[in-house]
Amino acid sequence: MFEQAEDHSLADEASDALTSLVHVLYAVALDPGRLGDFVAAWEAVLAVLPPGALPLRHPDFERHLRRARRFLDRLPAAAAPPSTAPELCGVLRVPAFLSDGIMRISACNRAAGSAFGIAPGAPLAALPFEAADVVTLSSTIRMVARRAQRPTNLRLRSSITGAPVILRVCPIDRHDARPQAMVISTDPVWPEDFGALLQETFGLTPAEVEIVRGLTLGLPIRDIAELRGRAVDTVRTQMRSIQSKTETHSQPELLRLVLGLMDIALHEGARATAGSPAGRALDPLPMRSLVLPDGRRMEWTEFGDPAGAPILHLHGDFGLARWLPAAERAARLRGLRVVVPVRAGYGRSHPLPETSDLTQGTALDLVALVDQLGISRCAVLALGADLRFALTLSGLRPRLVSGILGCALDLPPTGAECDASRDRWSRLLAGTGRASPEALGFLVQAAAVQARLRGKESALRLMFGASPADAAALRGAELRATLIAGTDICIGPGGSAHEAFTRSRLDAGQGWAGLLRQARVPVRLLHGEEDPVAPPQAVARFAAPFPALRPGTLPGAGRLLVLSDWQEVLDRLIPLSAR
Repeated sequence: MFEQAEDHSLADEASDALTSLVHVLYAVALDPGRLGDFVAAWEAVLAVLPPGALPLRHPDFERHLRRARRFLDRLPAAAAPPSTAPELCGVLRVPAFLSDGIMRISACNRAAGSAFGIAPGAPLAALPFEAADVVTLSSTIRMVARRAQRPTNLRLRSSITGAPVILRVCPIDRHDARPQAMVISTDPVWPEDFGALLQETFGLTPAEVEIVRGLTLGLPIRDIAELRGRAVDTVRTQMRSIQSKTETHSQPELLRLVLGLMDIALHEGARATAGSPAGRALDPLPMRSLVLPDGRRMEWTEFGDPAGAPILHLHGDFGLARWLPAAERAARLRGLRVVVPVRAGYGRSHPLPETSDLTQGTALDLVALVDQLGISRCAVLALGADLRFALTLSGLRPRLVSGILGCALDLPPTGAECDASRDRWSRLLAGTGRASPEALGFLVQAAAVQARLRGKESALRLMFGASPADAAALRGAELRATLIAGTDICIGPGGSAHEAFTRSRLDAGQGWAGLLRQARVPVRLLHGEEDPVAPPQAVARFAAPFPALRPGTLPGAGRLLVLSDWQEVLDRLIPLSAR
C-alpha cells in the first residue's frame, strides 16, 4: 500500500495498476523500443494517484524497477555497427549468415560467430562442416539466391561435435540486386556466460540453469529429466523453484523471459563504429581533463578565441555542448573564449558522491576548473535548470561572474501553474520524479538505451520537437547534426548520463528562491515565444518576485534557441562578458 494515502479506494486502484504494470516493465527492459507502452501505463497510474499519496511507497514495485534496470544495464553501449546487414538485425538467438554461395560469407550475426567460428569475409570453407557438405551448401545457396530453387532445408553434420545441424536456405532481396541467400540454423545458441547471468539475476542454482537451457532447446520435461539422470518429479519440483525465483507463472512465460534475456546477452559486445554525422560540419574539439581536489576527474572542452573574454557554457541536462559551426566561428571572431565544463556524471567526468549536495558540488567543480584555467572573470551561459549552478557559482566567487544569461529556462517543478505549462515529456518527468524516484530512474535509463540502440535523432525530436519553431529548426540538417554531436556527452558511444540526468531532475526544484534572492550579478533570461516547457507568461510570473531577473522573449523561437537563434544569444551574452 501507499504511505500517506488518504483516499484508500484511489490508493487500491493505483496499487492494482502498479501490479499490472510489472509485465510492461520487463517488456521494456528486454526491448526498450516498447518504452511507449510503459509511458502510457505509467501515466494511467499517475492519473489515479491522490496528492496525499506522493511520493508513493510500494516495495514490490520498486524491487521490480531495480531488477528491470539491471537488465537495461546489460544492453549494449551502442547500436550495432552500420556494417551489419539489415536482414540480420532481427535474427539474434539462432546462427544466421549471408552469402552468394560462390566465395565468402558477406555478413553474419553474433550467434553464427559463436556457433560456427566465422566472421564477415570468411570463406564458406571456414564453416565447421565436412568438405562435401560445404560443397552441397554452396551449390544450394547459389541456386536459391538466383530463385532457381525454392527455399530449402539441409541436414549437415558438424565437424566439431558430430551432431546433425539443420540449415534453412532462403533468398533475400538486396538493394544492390546481387543474388544472395540467408542461411539460418534451427538450433538456438546458448550465449557465453548466459548461465552466470541467470544465476546472478535470479539466484538460480547450476542444476536449475541446465533445466532452463533444456527448455530453450525445446526439450520436454521428460527428456530433460532423462538427460540429467533425474526423476521427472524431481525436475518438476525444480521447475516450480525456477518459476518462483523468476516470478513467472507458466512455462511459456518463463521461456519468453529467458529468450528475451538471451537477446540481451547476444547483443552484448556490439559497438558503434560510425562517426558522428556532424563530424564533417563541426571542427573536432579535444576533451581535456583535470583531477579535482577530491580525486575525481572532470572533463572540459573549449572553442572560440583562446585569448578572448571567457564564457562558461553550462550544457544543461541534455548535454548540449556544441554550437553551430557558424556560431563557433563567430565566437572566435568576436573575441570570446567559450569553455564547456562537462558536468559530473556526463561524458567521462566522474559523478559526485551520492551523499553530496548536487548544486553545491557542481559549483565547486566549476570553481576548480576556472582556477585550473586561470580565469578570474567570466560570464556564464546556462541552459535549462543549469541556471542554479551559475547562481551558486556567483555566490561562491562574487568577483568571478560578470553576468549570467539563462536560456530556455526549466521552471522549478513546484506547483500546478508550472506543470500546466509543460509539454508531455517534461510533465511526465516532473510527475514521475514526485511520485517515484525509482520509476524516474527507470524511465530515463530506458529512454537513453532506446536512443543508443535506435539512434538519437528520434529521441531528440521527442525531447525538442514539441513546438512548431523547434520542429522547423530540426529540419535543418546542420542544426540536427550539431545537436546529435553536442549531446554525445549525455547519450553517446561512451555510454549515457542517465544517472546524472535523473539526479539533476530530482534536485532541480531545490533552493531556487534563495539563490535568486541572493543574486548580486546581472541575470538575464532568454526564452522562445513558442517554448512549450516555459512559455513567456509562466516565465514572467516566475521572475516577477526577483528584481535580479530580467526575462526576454524571442518571437518564433522554441527550446532550441541557443542553436536556431545563436546571433541573438551572442548579442545578449557579449554585454555580460568581462572585456
